[in-house]
Amino acid sequence: MLQRFSTAELNHYCQPRPGETRLGQLVQLPDVKLPYPELLAQHKAAGGQFVLLGIAESIGPRANLGLAGAELGWQAFLQRFLNLQHNDSIATSTILLLGQIDCADLQQQAATLSNQQPAHLSRLRQLCSELDQRVSAQIVPIFAAGLYPIVIGGGHNNAYPLLQALAEVSKQPVNCANLDPHADFRPLEGRHSGNGFSYASKAGYLGHYTVLGLDLQKNSAQSLVLLQQAGGHYISYQHMFIQQQCSFQQALDKTIALSCQASADIAIELDTDSIQAMPASALNYSGISVAQAAQFVFQLARLPRARYLHLAEAAPACHPAGLDAGLKQCGQVLATLVLAFISGKTIQPATSLTSTPQAD
Repeated sequence: MLQRFSTAELNHYCQPRPGETRLGQLVQLPDVKLPYPELLAQHKAAGGQFVLLGIAESIGPRANLGLAGAELGWQAFLQRFLNLQHNDSIATSTILLLGQIDCADLQQQAATLSNQQPAHLSRLRQLCSELDQRVSAQIVPIFAAGLYPIVIGGGHNNAYPLLQALAEVSKQPVNCANLDPHADFRPLEGRHSGNGFSYASKAGYLGHYTVLGLDLQKNSAQSLVLLQQAGGHYISYQHMFIQQQCSFQQALDKTIALSCQASADIAIELDTDSIQAMPASALNYSGISVAQAAQFVFQLARLPRARYLHLAEAAPACHPAGLDAGLKQCGQVLATLVLAFISGKTIQPATSLTSTPQAD
């Protein structure tokens, strides 16, 4: 259920230039012959830290009555990231460009379904649940190896299997900071991009949950009640930018403090529709800046217990100027956020990640 990235694919995306070195020329590629756990262990033993993994799907957003397009987020990232200039600001030897979750068959089935027909909608949600299983199965070995997965593309439905995988490896619920105008705490009505966190909470995978930048007018009363009943917190867009009761940095400081409660590992979740005018499944013209999003990622990444970054919902085809413009914008933003995570982890206080789960 994993398509490992190949040299042929790298050559398709990376465009070398005489006298310069691109990131794509130096990142680590997976050995196609090695068993998966051995591949990850080898990367770790060689000083590796990060694993780049794509999910090219829009099943979750469509199962949430939304638009397609998130299946191209991974492609947009690769086109930009692999052609960035290499210099001593980043250690490419620590980055494994692993590949993507094999979900083309599920995506193909979903393409024939209309989310406006009840029977089709039910099937879309079943497909989303099948995708959950594939994602979790491929992520568990990455956490077990003591590596940091950076997961790019697809809908925010994939937060659920990521939280599941980390909770299973760490043997405790995961604290989570989510930069998102939506709490994604909709009812348990079948899996989709709007209820990844409510499902994770119900299953016992989610510890303390904080939503930064939540838009009060983009969340149902029922969703907010469910969030509060589960012990979650939110700091709203209105609170920061309309009422100006606190600055973005003050809100981020509170988010970090809440995420550091107890001894749980920390998930960094970011829905790209939190960013102003970002081509996403839900285009948002009243979001935060790219610089603020990068600060969210960077400051949380510096926490030793922060274990992964998930960038969801980027949808290049939703750009008002068309797909090419969307690929360029999404690629640049996603690459910026990934580099912010890597930078934060590089300067975090010394810590040790172990592949041995905590005792029951």
